[in-house]
Amino acid sequence: MDKEIFLCSICNINSGTCNEDCKFCSQSVRYKANIPRYKQKPIDTILQEALTARDNGALGFCLVTADKGLTDKTLQFVCDVASEITKVAPELRLIACNGTATLEQLLVLKDAGIKAYNHNLETSRDFYPQICTTHPWDERYETCQNVNKSGLVLITGGIFGLGETQEDRISMLEALHSLNPTSVPINFYHHNEALELEPNPLNIDEALELIKLTRKMVPNAQRIMVAGGRDLMFGARQHEIFAYGANSIVLGNYLTTSGRMMSQDLEMLESLELEVAKKVQ
Repeated sequence: MDKEIFLCSICNINSGTCNEDCKFCSQSVRYKANIPRYKQKPIDTILQEALTARDNGALGFCLVTADKGLTDKTLQFVCDVASEITKVAPELRLIACNGTATLEQLLVLKDAGIKAYNHNLETSRDFYPQICTTHPWDERYETCQNVNKSGLVLITGGIFGLGETQEDRISMLEALHSLNPTSVPINFYHHNEALELEPNPLNIDEALELIKLTRKMVPNAQRIMVAGGRDLMFGARQHEIFAYGANSIVLGNYLTTSGRMMSQDLEMLESLELEVAKKVQ
């Protein structure tokens, strides 16, 4: 078990505006989920969230937008936000998560102070058409390749509990391994009644084994992060994820769902005699 845990906080700087039909995502306008929807979060609010994350031990701060990919307007907004955060919290490692992106767009983000880019494969190539029909899995993989070409740190992972088979999970993990990511965020599907998918069928023991499998199949990743769905999936057994190979968690709220109070996670780590990472490896 790693003794240092990397904390990352995510900020939904644009919410609920996506036109894609990803069946797991409440941010799609197609499903009319009851979530906050806005084009751009005020920069002052974003800065306050960044400072709160930093003051609670987060090293990573991820700027997330809800669209298929980067547009010129979104690209400029992310760059503007990155510039303002760097002024007040230069210690934070800024991450962008803005959908599909070209090499040229990624280089612009890099020049603006973004250090890493997160774009998840979500599931296997074969299963992907069952959960999304408006863009292909190959496009997601290509964006990850572009991240590697750009020199940004690649963060890519997926979601468990979408109705996929174990073979699909293995296929996704093989694809992740081929991309050589630095960090692999593992999400557990958090059901919303507005979505078409059935609730997550996994139990806690199965979910823990999937963390272990991820660590085994993507051995070169510096971080295996348990991200979305952690509280719902593991409940009172959240502390067990670290024994199964996780060494990173999302601190605070997720994109459209609430997480635990930051103090609760810090108390959990202290009780396990785990330290909060103070620098990026």
